[in-house]
Amino acid sequence: MEKLLMVWVTEKQLKGDTLTQGIICEKARVIYGDLLNQTPCTSTDEVSEDSFKASRGWLDNFRKRTGIHSVVRHGEAASSDVKAAEDYLKTFSGLIEANGYIPQQVFNCGETGLTFM
Repeated sequence: MEKLLMVWVTEKQLKGDTLTQGIICEKARVIYGDLLNQTPCTSTDEVSEDSFKASRGWLDNFRKRTGIHSVVRHGEAASSDVKAAEDYLKTFSGLIEANGYIPQQVFNCGETGLTFM
């Protein structure tokens, strides 16, 4: 169940979707229920969908076992255009190559002010 959940979490993160603890726990319960329904049971089995709670403690341990962590996207990161960023990387790489720059000559000055004295 946890492997399926990890695949789902990874897909959601790659899409840039927001995942909360509640969303992950609900998906874990759904996956558990689906797997339980697909598994043949005998009359002596006392397993039910209610036996797995997907509690906060379970989620904390799941996060430790898998190494996932909380990432909150807001502002520019939440509304970024992934396709445009990929296109720009190709354009920028072309500019660096065409002008013969080396990696040590490339700087990221984002929103940083430079002062020359």
